[in-house]
Amino acid sequence: MNPLLNPFAPGAGSPPPALAGRAELIDRAQLMLARLRDGRHSKSMFLIGLRGVGKTVLLNRFREQAEIEGYQAIFAETPEGKSLATILTPHLRSLLFRLDRIEGLNQQVKHALGVFKGFLQTVKLKYNDIEVGLDVTPEVGVADSGDLEADLPDLFQAIGEAAKARHTAVAIILDELQYLTEVELSALIMAVHRVSQRQLPLVVIGAGLPQLVGAAGRSKSYAERLFDYPKVGPLSRLDSIKALAEPARLERAAFTDAALEAIIQITEGYPYFLQEWGYHAWNSADRSPISEAHVAAATPEALRCLDESFFRVRFDRLTPSEKIYLRAMAELGPGPQRSGDIAEQLGVEVASVAPRRNGLIRKGMIYSPAHGDTAFTVPLFDQYMKRVIPNL
Repeated sequence: MNPLLNPFAPGAGSPPPALAGRAELIDRAQLMLARLRDGRHSKSMFLIGLRGVGKTVLLNRFREQAEIEGYQAIFAETPEGKSLATILTPHLRSLLFRLDRIEGLNQQVKHALGVFKGFLQTVKLKYNDIEVGLDVTPEVGVADSGDLEADLPDLFQAIGEAAKARHTAVAIILDELQYLTEVELSALIMAVHRVSQRQLPLVVIGAGLPQLVGAAGRSKSYAERLFDYPKVGPLSRLDSIKALAEPARLERAAFTDAALEAIIQITEGYPYFLQEWGYHAWNSADRSPISEAHVAAATPEALRCLDESFFRVRFDRLTPSEKIYLRAMAELGPGPQRSGDIAEQLGVEVASVAPRRNGLIRKGMIYSPAHGDTAFTVPLFDQYMKRVIPNL
């Protein structure tokens, strides 16, 4: 069929043509945003899920919802190896200038700009990669101590007060939160606690891998009362069918029932993989309906594309010893697997591979769903490891 009309969109953060199975989460976020805008208490939110479940897509949808609700919204990713202060400062600068441009001089906005200048001067001394400038007089003694756990709450409070004075609200939306350091996550939680205590119109919406829940709880015991942690998982069978069939229908095409079942079985309902197989099955078909045979013909190309991009970019970040550890995990199956069983597969003591395991957790490759258990954060990665390293 005509590839120009192919409705499927495999890609990092690319919105699917049919955002199936996420209505409850979208409604939940919309209610949260509306309540906070109206001055009513509402928890901030951290989406929790594996790779490929569509967390980034949802965050972008929430950003759009926030802007519709009249929020000043910022969206940032917190990649590994970059400080939270470095990531936030250009976005917060832009946000404060937007508040300043709202008609009429406002002392609270002026104060927030001064607080931000003091914060900026301090973090510039600490992080050499910050190049943001601001031509205002700093507020001395506020958010300028150099202690992020003390300064970020002061800064968020000043921004929240400025937003309140402007009769608007602020949404700070952050992706890949599992890469924050312990101090950074603690500072973020403390900042949310501060604005919540003062009932200021500022909300933090984030997303991260499953280890984020435990890290937040270890950082601050009250984190569970500040945030909701909705889980984002694979789609149900019916929602998987909708994600495939609806975009095809809009292009006057269809899948056979057998084709749909074949794709769902291969992808296990993970949204990213549904898009990948939908895309390649469409291109492999000469006409509608797309059949099970078309899916079978498309599968080698779909796997090749995943292996060269989705899986490969994660594999290439690993050390040789980490690759062997994950290959041993894969030998045991998709998981979760007991840490002792992985060590036994490697022929070593558990304690000797603990540093490797911890490094893989920090890199976001694995997580611990229960004490002593280890699981992949990337769906179907066990199969990839067997393809890329055929023999252990």
